[in-house]
Amino acid sequence: MRTTIDKAGRVVIPAALRDRVGLAAGTEIEVTLEDSVLRLERVAMGPRLVKIGRRLVARPSAPPAARPDIDVGALIEEERSRWP
Repeated sequence: MRTTIDKAGRVVIPAALRDRVGLAAGTEIEVTLEDSVLRLERVAMGPRLVKIGRRLVARPSAPPAARPDIDVGALIEEERSRWP
């Protein structure tokens, strides 16, 4: 997909890509430069470890409203269909 940069230096990320990676208005992203490539990464809060019985279990630290709804099954099927 191609997009353009406006006079203010802003880039519009297509909605299909924003939805796929869980970007919404106000989402923090990390911008890095690797050689001549700009890399955008969503800043996500890491999970916290909670002890349940004798086991440590990873629990999300972000509130449910802040977590994107991602259809994992659809992502897997989409990835499978990319390969012949």
